[in-house]
Amino acid sequence: MRSIRSLSILAVGLLCCVGAFAQEPPIPQLKPGSARKPIPPVIEVIAPPQMIDVTVPKGTPIQIALDNEVRLRKVGQTLNGRVVEPIYAFDKLVVPVGSQALGHITSIERPTGLRRVEGALDADFTPARKIHVEFTEIVLKDGRHIPVDTTVSAGSGQVLQFSSSPSKAKKNSVKTKAEQKTNEAKQQARQQWNDAMAQLKTPGRMHRFERYIQAQLPVHPQYIPAKTVYLALLNQPLSFGKEEMTEQMANSIGGSLPEGAVVHARLVTPLTSANAKKNDPVEAVLSQPLFDGKRLVLPEGSRLTGVVLQARPARRMKKNGQLRITFREIVPPDGIPQKVQATLEAVQAAKNANVKIDSEGGAEATNPKSRYLTTGLSLGLAAMASNQDSDANAARSASGDASGRAAGGAGGFKLIGIALGIAVKNPMLGRAMGVYGASRTVYSNFMTRGREVIFPENTAMDIGVGQHATKSAAVPDSNKIFASAGGN
Repeated sequence: MRSIRSLSILAVGLLCCVGAFAQEPPIPQLKPGSARKPIPPVIEVIAPPQMIDVTVPKGTPIQIALDNEVRLRKVGQTLNGRVVEPIYAFDKLVVPVGSQALGHITSIERPTGLRRVEGALDADFTPARKIHVEFTEIVLKDGRHIPVDTTVSAGSGQVLQFSSSPSKAKKNSVKTKAEQKTNEAKQQARQQWNDAMAQLKTPGRMHRFERYIQAQLPVHPQYIPAKTVYLALLNQPLSFGKEEMTEQMANSIGGSLPEGAVVHARLVTPLTSANAKKNDPVEAVLSQPLFDGKRLVLPEGSRLTGVVLQARPARRMKKNGQLRITFREIVPPDGIPQKVQATLEAVQAAKNANVKIDSEGGAEATNPKSRYLTTGLSLGLAAMASNQDSDANAARSASGDASGRAAGGAGGFKLIGIALGIAVKNPMLGRAMGVYGASRTVYSNFMTRGREVIFPENTAMDIGVGQHATKSAAVPDSNKIFASAGGN
């Protein structure tokens, strides 16, 4: 019995082992290579590059100076000028200095009756007529013709000059290097302006003297001087395609400012010392990008915001107006504002405005030196008229008396006074007119209200900017920059 039980157990064990081997999965057999299905490769998805529109926006002023003197003749008369300030789009130079600008005269206003009467009293029967112009085409140096739709800013059409603050002289100070770089930047800006003006035809002294004498005649032609500058505002944007915005470029925008940096900007907020108040807001926009070597720090279109620090209107006794502004923040396009310390270093102003910038960035109007010459001339004419009644000249001829009376009339009432002095044989009349003329000249040159400091909208400025001590490092959001720049 025991042997039969052992045999039964052995048989059951063998059956279990056979069942276990029967349940193992079969070994897979590889098919030939030609019969296998290919494994799809791993494809790395690369995002398309961010692009920005290289566009000069609507409202951008193009500074155009006439390259030759123009004699005013008729409506439709052509004008030729040169672009004297570079035009940028974001970080690209799209219209360089020296590009040709083509335009024409659109209308010529006739002087009003009052203006004609005033001119006649001043011995001028052809008073200056106000003209309106427009520019319709820009010709780049490579020969490309770019049609433009512009409106010339009201008040432009003057000969401009570049006024900068005097250099600061400090020794053994922490700011010395920064100030040296600021001075170098100012000198470079002045040199660029001088180079732009050098491309235009400069009249000689003899030519200017001839034009001055011609302007004193009762009847004379009207000329538009060479180097007269117009601000042509774009009515439509100018597109110059697109460019790729790299990550490195996006991360550099709004970063730390280079030491002693000077930015070129245009004033958005018009200012005048006559009505500006302390703490009034002021805004300007960068007209050119700021680079630190090859690193783009601030693109064109970045904004400066600040306030009026001081404003004093002009007063009587020829005390001129004063204006001081500062900028406290700079904002890249849709970037993070950063605190700055910024002062006015230079400004473009009309030549007859006589604007002076002091070492601290304040602006003040100055009186023209010619007032001493005109006052001396007027006093001399009055003395000639009065001298005819002296005992030493009692026996003078009638012609001499007439010349004295004419001199007094010229000092008082110009051509009308000369005619009265000759026609009316009364020495008291000539002396009275001479005294009146001298008194009026002294009053207008030394006793009336002084000049105001006037910065119209789009006034070109050079602004020295420095990093604020409390500024914390911040990197702008590149997506915001892409969006603001027209990225796709």
